[in-house]
Amino acid sequence: MSDLETFHAETRAWLEANCPAAMRQPVRGEGDIVWGGRKAQLSPDQKAWLDAMASRGWTVPDWPKDYGGGGLSPEQTKILRQEMARLGCRNPLNSFGISMLGPALLKYGTEEQKKRFLPEIARGEIRWCQGYSEPNAGSDLAGLQTSAEDKGDHFLVNGQKVWTSYADKADWIFCLVRTSKESKHNGISFLLFDMESPGVSTKPILLISGYSPFCETFFDNVEVPKDQLVGELNKGWDVAKYLLGHEREMISGMGLGGGGLGSGGPAALAEEAKRAVGVDADGRLADPLLRAQIALFEVRERAFRAMSEKFMDELKYGKTHPAQPSMMKYYGTELNKARYELVMAAGGSDALEWESEGSEGGTKARAWLRTKANSIEGGTSEIQLNIIAKRILELPGA
Repeated sequence: MSDLETFHAETRAWLEANCPAAMRQPVRGEGDIVWGGRKAQLSPDQKAWLDAMASRGWTVPDWPKDYGGGGLSPEQTKILRQEMARLGCRNPLNSFGISMLGPALLKYGTEEQKKRFLPEIARGEIRWCQGYSEPNAGSDLAGLQTSAEDKGDHFLVNGQKVWTSYADKADWIFCLVRTSKESKHNGISFLLFDMESPGVSTKPILLISGYSPFCETFFDNVEVPKDQLVGELNKGWDVAKYLLGHEREMISGMGLGGGGLGSGGPAALAEEAKRAVGVDADGRLADPLLRAQIALFEVRERAFRAMSEKFMDELKYGKTHPAQPSMMKYYGTELNKARYELVMAAGGSDALEWESEGSEGGTKARAWLRTKANSIEGGTSEIQLNIIAKRILELPGA
């Protein structure tokens, strides 16, 4: 057997032996998702699965072993992902530290910062939130005004962020601050600090879904040690742009399933519709129009999955186009919104039920409403289309 074949066989056997049966069930809601961190409350199966994967570095399989990763090659990482998908294994750890901050630290962080933060991220011991958007700096992110004043051995941070996902549950924040007013883009720095630092406070923002993953975040004379500056002073925009590319790839993953349809794979939507509408004498979805709409959706989903795998392979080998994350983010979020439109169409008026035990607390309706933010968060769809038009189609700017 070749080395890859041996790795494939050993990986399959290890996953079958170590992934608890409960961790092979589709994700049905927020409680099934493991974010880690100091405030995490995990079930025994969730903890066992996280600990097992972290012990091998497989929460971040392609990170170097020195930083808590698995040290796997791109080919080995792909095999691991394929075997997890085959078994229906849940992701052992969801983390902004893994999907966004980690890649930025690997590229821009000092050796001390990498060894301090990356292993904790990989083990799920620290949960991060993102301090980017402000009340007057959304799409024009470079217009941010949260300030960090140089006080010799530390920065003094004052200002406000908004739409800070899970800020009330996070341990630390990676935050864009203004350290110079001489240049809009070249006056921004990238800081890391503890959310329990004196002067940090949060206020949840209630959404139309009735849930509140987002917060307003306030900084009042927060002292941040200078060794928690990532990259060069006033050059944080470079770090921010690099991180945004990884954020958009993360958000694009919604196109491959999320919320109530979790890890059910390409057929999950059809099975959901069959439960709601029923089947005909041939075992097919009883509503022929809805059946055709779902078939078209599944074709698009499979095409997006193939495109995503291609882009991820290119990314691992450094061959990706800078605008590819925008393509993935735009189409992935549109696909996820379309998925839940079909879920609601299949459920009819029953799918709109908001609070009953039968509707699991209005899971479908709340998830459908939540998807409306997909085309806003992480950079609006309009921004992504502008990037695609300029960087790929080479159309002139307005």
